[in-house]
Amino acid sequence: MSSIGEVLVHALPYIRQHRGRTIVVKYGGNAMINEVLKAQVIQDIVLMNYVGIRVILVHGGGPEIDAQLRRLGKESRFVRGLRYTDRETMEVVQMVLCGKLNKDITALIGSAGGRAVGLCGIDGATLKARRAGTAEGEDLGLVGEIEEVDTALLNTLLDNGIIPVLSSVAFGLGEEGALNVNADTAAATVAAAVKAEKLLLMTDVQGILRDTADPGSLIRTVTLAELEALKREGVVSKGMIPKVDCCAIALSGGVERAHIIDGREPHSLIVELFTDEGVGTMVSAR
Repeated sequence: MSSIGEVLVHALPYIRQHRGRTIVVKYGGNAMINEVLKAQVIQDIVLMNYVGIRVILVHGGGPEIDAQLRRLGKESRFVRGLRYTDRETMEVVQMVLCGKLNKDITALIGSAGGRAVGLCGIDGATLKARRAGTAEGEDLGLVGEIEEVDTALLNTLLDNGIIPVLSSVAFGLGEEGALNVNADTAAATVAAAVKAEKLLLMTDVQGILRDTADPGSLIRTVTLAELEALKREGVVSKGMIPKVDCCAIALSGGVERAHIIDGREPHSLIVELFTDEGVGTMVSAR
């Protein structure tokens, strides 16, 4: 593009396409830690809101939870990528996710000119979950699997032009109280429940690579059926499998597109939404 004006005009069809639609962003990884990237993500979110996109921001906060546990002399333990969550760990999870991180993100959006309300899944019983049970024969403690999303509070905020900032702590069905839920899964489940146009999963990788040693092997578009084949071939493996599974949750729930994007790239959200090139890997149902 030869001028800023041309860039803006080129973005116009995409702004028109997304205006009034709901997009769920899973915010995590290095973009939550690096201050420059953090500022860019917040700017992107506020811009999306300004042009009429109904944005829901779902966040985790694993590194911050790990750091707080270390301060308390407690070691983090994971089972199949899920944090084992005893009562003491659950207190830390709530303090970090529902408290400091959630309100820090909400404040940053306000400072950038947006309006946001910080929530956790307990508020309004927005995320209802039951204990997940075991993984690999090991008890996971107070880890939950989401059974229901109550969209009433989210839609009330969206209808009033407010960005919901949702942390991944759920209302426990039964006598458990709060439950710790995976933030990627929470974002995918919320996206399906609100009938979102898109789910954007921010990660610390380019997207799905056919060869992890070759950055040029990025798979830009893929269907769910093709993903299953890539799993069998071992192309999709390790930490990418949960991301892909979250895309499947969203798409099977009616979300039109799911995107695995590199949160380390400057302004990756608006590049994905408002340019022909986009970033990362786009997953479609067919």
